[in-house]
Amino acid sequence: MNVVFIGAVQFSAAALKETIESDLKVVGVCTLAGSKFNADHEDLEPVATQSCIPSLHVDDVNSSETINWIEDKKPDVIFCFGWSKLLKHELLNLAPLGVLGFHPAALPQNRGRHPLIWALALGLEETASTFFFMDEGADSGDILSQEKVFITAQDNAASLYNKVSTTALGQIREFIPLLINGSFERIKQNSVNASYWRKREINDGEIDWRMPAEGIYNLVRALSKPYVGAHFLYQGREIKVWDSLITDLPDVDNIEAGRVLSTKDDGITIKCGEKCLTVKKCTLVEGLIVGNYL
Repeated sequence: MNVVFIGAVQFSAAALKETIESDLKVVGVCTLAGSKFNADHEDLEPVATQSCIPSLHVDDVNSSETINWIEDKKPDVIFCFGWSKLLKHELLNLAPLGVLGFHPAALPQNRGRHPLIWALALGLEETASTFFFMDEGADSGDILSQEKVFITAQDNAASLYNKVSTTALGQIREFIPLLINGSFERIKQNSVNASYWRKREINDGEIDWRMPAEGIYNLVRALSKPYVGAHFLYQGREIKVWDSLITDLPDVDNIEAGRVLSTKDDGITIKCGEKCLTVKKCTLVEGLIVGNYL
């Protein structure tokens, strides 16, 4: 069975390697040379080249040139794992089995943008790794495979990304034989239960010290690397916060939010709307390391 692979993030590379090692034949790879909006971007050309697989750098995956290139490879199925733009009708119907997509959320809930970031920012205790047959909607196609992924209070963007990736790679190993022998099932999503996460804007990452410490802590871990970092202004300079700790200090009820309470080697403690937060690691936007605290 032939597969064309589309992707351009770190998970895409891991999934492509898993697919190459399977009983499927990867006959082509479409990827991006660079990205202005994916912090975890990865060009898949080196992986394809190493396995002698034709690859194509594309800006518009729905263009006639890209469609013709993919059609020439005669894929039985297309894998699209880690691609931020919707696929149009012609591409979705190019392969007999269609296009298999991936979304790290418990579809039909939490369709849309930035699922790992929102899951952490909202303090969710679980999410999911979901593979589905893509249609012209946003994450609305029939589900092929879905597995829960549990989130601890200590998880950050990197650790959750790794958890979801590990779960997803296991799913790929399980469903590829089902695709080959035709024994897979398609589970329709119940649109009544659907919800959508919007695109994250820069203001969503700004720390408001009037928020409870727990909310700020969740925001910091949601935007930690490989993402862009939560931020706040200090004396006219933008500071990125990468690691923090909720601190419950006594006798702080009458102190206004945003007041610095202490500076120590292990961080700077700041009063929040509820409780306090110790900033353990931060940097200036210019890229200069501030140190363990401001």
